[in-house]
Amino acid sequence: MATPLDEILSDLRAFVAARDWHQFHDPKNLAMLVASEAGELVAEYRWVRGDEADAHSTEPEARARIAAEIADVGLGLLLLCDRIGLDFVAAMKHKLARNAERYPVEASKGKAERP
Repeated sequence: MATPLDEILSDLRAFVAARDWHQFHDPKNLAMLVASEAGELVAEYRWVRGDEADAHSTEPEARARIAAEIADVGLGLLLLCDRIGLDFVAAMKHKLARNAERYPVEASKGKAERP
């Protein structure tokens, strides 16, 4: 049974194939795509105070722009992972487990700095 991630990856592959864009999607270009799209996401919060960011994220017009940029970052990451044969979900699970070891609750709870 296909997961939602499998389905979007299939749709994304079809989208790229229909436009013959695979030729432009080498790992370097895809990494640059992710970085530039992440920059556009950051720009959505550029002049928003930290204590106002949650409220800003719920304003309909801002939320639509933020969602579009998050989607662009996600699609770029999926394209990159697909290109290099990396399981996106497995990579995130591995990193989360590693972070749990690096930042144990007793040393990290309520602290922004790294132990």
